[in-house]
Amino acid sequence: MTSLRVARKASGATLLARPPLARTMLAAFLAMTLAGGTASPAFAQGTPQNPPPAPQAKSSADTTPYSLGIAKHHYTRAPRPLPNLFAPYHAIKIEPSSVTNSPRIEQLIHDAKLELSLQDAVELALENSVDIAVARYYPWIADVGMLKASSGSSGYGTPGAAIGASSANIAPYSSTFPSYDPLLTSSVSFDDRKTPINNPFISGTGTSTATAASVTSHTSTYNTQYSQYFPTGTGLSVTFDNTRSSNSVAANFFNPAVQSSLFVSFNQNLLSGFGLAVNRRNIIIAKNNRKIADLAFAQQAITTTTNTITAYWELVYARENVKVQQQAVAVSEKLYNDNKKQLEIGTMAPLDVTRAEAQLATDRQNLIVAQTVQLQDEQTLKNAITRNPLDPKIVNIEIIPTDKPTAPAQTEAPSFEEALKEAYAKRPDLLEQEYNLKNAAIDVKATRNALLPTAVVSAQYGSVGLAGNSLKKGPTTVISSGVPIVDANGNPISVNGTPIFEPTFSSPTTGVNLAGFSDAMSSVLHNNNPDYAVLMSINIPLRNRSLQADNQRSQLVQRQIEMQVQQLKNAALLDVRNTYIALQQDRARVEAASKASELQRQTFEAEQKKYQLGASTVYQVILTQRDYVAAQGTELRALADLVEARANYERAVGKTLEVNHVTIAEAESGDVDRETLIPGTLHGQVVGVDKLFSGSTAGQK
Repeated sequence: MTSLRVARKASGATLLARPPLARTMLAAFLAMTLAGGTASPAFAQGTPQNPPPAPQAKSSADTTPYSLGIAKHHYTRAPRPLPNLFAPYHAIKIEPSSVTNSPRIEQLIHDAKLELSLQDAVELALENSVDIAVARYYPWIADVGMLKASSGSSGYGTPGAAIGASSANIAPYSSTFPSYDPLLTSSVSFDDRKTPINNPFISGTGTSTATAASVTSHTSTYNTQYSQYFPTGTGLSVTFDNTRSSNSVAANFFNPAVQSSLFVSFNQNLLSGFGLAVNRRNIIIAKNNRKIADLAFAQQAITTTTNTITAYWELVYARENVKVQQQAVAVSEKLYNDNKKQLEIGTMAPLDVTRAEAQLATDRQNLIVAQTVQLQDEQTLKNAITRNPLDPKIVNIEIIPTDKPTAPAQTEAPSFEEALKEAYAKRPDLLEQEYNLKNAAIDVKATRNALLPTAVVSAQYGSVGLAGNSLKKGPTTVISSGVPIVDANGNPISVNGTPIFEPTFSSPTTGVNLAGFSDAMSSVLHNNNPDYAVLMSINIPLRNRSLQADNQRSQLVQRQIEMQVQQLKNAALLDVRNTYIALQQDRARVEAASKASELQRQTFEAEQKKYQLGASTVYQVILTQRDYVAAQGTELRALADLVEARANYERAVGKTLEVNHVTIAEAESGDVDRETLIPGTLHGQVVGVDKLFSGSTAGQK
């Protein structure tokens, strides 16, 4: 039945053109005619020749913006290490999604009936729509993408974003990992070993034995390094190393010995990977994708609002149609019973009774169809305004719409050109493409930079200190080694007959000089042993096919998005044109239907007067009643189509949220009164409300 209604609206057909519905509309006035009175069905205008009443001015409460998308967590921020050093290593807890309906629904239920205005329906849909609940996560996921990109990695994609991250392979031959998060690396090691020695004299053991000598050694290292990469293409590291070693060999100057060193080094990309724009490409893309996620969320809110408005007015029409069908059945039964009585007394032919019985059967069938449509439309609206339609509190609740369709004030632009200009400035799907084009340009620029050779200049400065325990020596004395001094022939040389021996020097050990870490550090800080180094490295790929492919692909994607923008503009033009024409035609339909209804009323009243004077028959009165009821039904359908056409026009030009006072909002802090309900407030004030459409940008941060 929904498809039939859509088709009927699209073709501009009236209720009078459908015989079953026209017969259905007969009942309301036939009963009153038989009773000798007149009445107007629901939604009929008492004075159709007058223009429709102007809508009442909205109260200040009606203009309060309703906010969507309040987040409890700041997904763009990571837990800070101060004052809790362990906070960055603990996962935050994201609460499960709620599948319960908002309390507002229960507040609107009275006597097992849900009395609902159009504004209530829109607000309930924005609060409880599962589609909005799903779409709400995309901006939050985009926030997490910004967090990841700020660390130097690639962000995440989002629906509507053509580019999730840059495809550029910057400085592919560089050994530096581009992480903007500081990295602290620390290592501690202990090494005890006993090593057999094959040449003890060279090794300093000073002994020779048939069994292998060995050296016992102990080494402890304490190394710490701080490293970070910066968006300028600069890598920085600070290394602080400390080693304590001792062994059983007495040949070392210090035993045990402590060696400390402090080195500062950096490297800078000069060609590929140079500059803020290139190195921050994924951060900028992630921020643009966050705006795309906002626009996609706004588009979902527009779709939900428009569908809810349409479902509401379809239910309004379906309920009134059921009332007319019920009246038709009642009148058909009365006409059938009256005809049977006249047949019994011989004043009516049997064919007329059969005709009345057939009409009664048809009206009963139409009533069943109308009741089915009402149940379907009611369930459609219930699904739109609830998160859990099977909630026992509402599953069997009847929805009672309280608003009646009236011709709305003119909200469309004076001309189609102005309406199209407004659509180009406000439609979220077009605004998404603006950010996609920006991301494409960023990727093209980054892949062009990646084509350059890799040239890196590195520099290092350090200072080394060494200290340890050493032996204290006494005064040096000369003693004979027992080895004679000989001449060229190998004969001992003597002086005054006394052989001359090679002298040796002896310094007796008188104590131990104690030195350690503080002495080594003093040497480091006083720069006693400086270390300087500069390095220039260049990598030149001779064919560069991989990076050429990246650059060409990025340009092709950019051109493709440009064509997609034009494709969307053409689709938007058609959408605005169709809804603009439909809105104007539906206004003309309401005016024409109102005039026709008034003329049919006058015809019906004239036929009644003729019947009272004996110049007409009951059959003629019934025919005029049927035409009058059909005209009233046509007017009702035209009114419902008009308000739906206005909702579709507002969707086409992208101002649905603006008209319905809905904004995309986010809390500036985690302290919020409630998480996702409308309105989102902080201490009684609407929080984080940015203008949804400001120029060509959208308003969730």
